Amino acid sequence: MTHPGATPSDKHKVVIIGSGFGGLNAAQKLKRADVDIKLIAKTTHHLFQPLLYQVATGIISEGEIAPPTRVILRNQENCQVLLGEVTNIDLASKTVDSILLGHTYRTPYDTLIVAAGAGQSYFGNDQFAEWAPGMKTIDDALELRGRILGAFEQAERSSDPVRRDKLLTFVVVGAGPTGVEMAGQIAELADHTLRGAFRHIDSTRARVILLDAAPAVLPPMGEKLGKKAQDRLEKLGVEIQLNAMVTDVDRNGITVKRPDGSIDRIEAATKVWSAGVSASPLGKIIADQSEAEIDRAGRVKVGPDLSVPGHPNVFVVGDMALVDGVPGMAQGAIQGAKYVANLVKSELKGADPATRQPFSYFDKGSMATVSRFSAVAKIGKVEFAGFFAWLAWLFLHLVYLVGFKTKIATMLSWTTTFLGRGRSQLTITEQQAYARTRIEQLEEIAATVDEEKAAS
Repeated sequence: MTHPGATPSDKHKVVIIGSGFGGLNAAQKLKRADVDIKLIAKTTHHLFQPLLYQVATGIISEGEIAPPTRVILRNQENCQVLLGEVTNIDLASKTVDSILLGHTYRTPYDTLIVAAGAGQSYFGNDQFAEWAPGMKTIDDALELRGRILGAFEQAERSSDPVRRDKLLTFVVVGAGPTGVEMAGQIAELADHTLRGAFRHIDSTRARVILLDAAPAVLPPMGEKLGKKAQDRLEKLGVEIQLNAMVTDVDRNGITVKRPDGSIDRIEAATKVWSAGVSASPLGKIIADQSEAEIDRAGRVKVGPDLSVPGHPNVFVVGDMALVDGVPGMAQGAIQGAKYVANLVKSELKGADPATRQPFSYFDKGSMATVSRFSAVAKIGKVEFAGFFAWLAWLFLHLVYLVGFKTKIATMLSWTTTFLGRGRSQLTITEQQAYARTRIEQLEEIAATVDEEKAAS
């Protein structure tokens, strides 16, 4: 099926998959190019994923970090935004298939830029997702907000001390940047924002546990900064358990294997998973039709010019691309997307693809916030922590938020939260807390109906 409203064009057709940092920057960089762009994404928004944990803990609203993609690009006449989930890429016929509400659409391309990103990885234990949501989507963040705040509400009504302890125990799996930020904010929410708001429970007695199978906090940032982050978290009351491998997750808690082989059980109603990522399954579809290889996380091993081996017109950028020295961070996606867009523009003007200069990544450093007024940062060989690192973290994230209104709204939310006790987004609904369960129930009902129809 063709796209309703699409304008036939003889221009060079560029299809971009994904509306994250890679997809959006590629489209914007091609604004003045003589091309016809189709940006296909399965969500209507551009998600600023590094701030999802702040949505989950009530600091900012989802709208502040997820502006509509088509509104961002509305003044770019050479770009059409299309909603749909890409289900197939045919490298031979140069087409992309996407599905929306049961309808399949086929989009031809001359150049393909795949920036579909990555999802949460449970290392082969996808059943854990039911009880330990990840931190990759707006749905995840809103569900976690409902579960976190809902746990306090249930504890307030419980007369069973054992059940109250379980409800007031929060486990975060994964001591990378997201896990550290999430654990710190849950601790601050309990100790600062909700202090004195309940009559039957003391929110400050909530237990926050950060687990990781690795021997250190924030391993990519080095031992020094990892230790500083760990010390700060422990001052907030976060229990850090390292060398702890999660072997099971269920409704009531989590099972952990220790280095000595012993098995521990942690009773906890609320679990957060931030321990791993898995690239979009589109990577395997590309690899199956080309000479490309994929790693264990599903990332495509691309050439020096970020193209798929044997297909110089197909590029993979961002979290989906396996490139030596390029981390799976926003900067890798942004720089890769701009590099590819520049290649497209230069080759439209007659440049020979055989003369492409290899992609060169400029490391602008990495940062992680631990709590209010405290963060850790690594820029080149310079490492620093504390208040100035926190200010640098605030500035950097404001710069990369899309839209002036979004920046102002986020800055006001931060001011309210960090200079006072309040958080502007503490509203929760039953739909948010139980959305995953409800969707699964609807899918089961739909499957039963389909089976009954087939039988009749």
